[in-house]
Amino acid sequence: MDNNTTVLFNVSEVNEKLIKDTLRDALESLEERGYNPINQLVGYIISGDLGYISSYKETRNKIAKIDRTVLVEVLLKNYLK
Repeated sequence: MDNNTTVLFNVSEVNEKLIKDTLRDALESLEERGYNPINQLVGYIISGDLGYISSYKETRNKIAKIDRTVLVEVLLKNYLK
């Protein structure tokens, strides 16, 4: 890249990738612990209770950093694609 080129940086794309990566990690961690990850994530999204998410591999802390509204927005946006 030369110094005369303007590069566009899209924060929403970076945030979406972070959310997708976090969800993939959560699915994997929950499955490793013997949980049904879809049921656990739905329970969390609906109730807001982080008790649905295992603390195994810091999964609960990672999910807690994502606003649930944004999480639902990303899920719905990708589902409708």
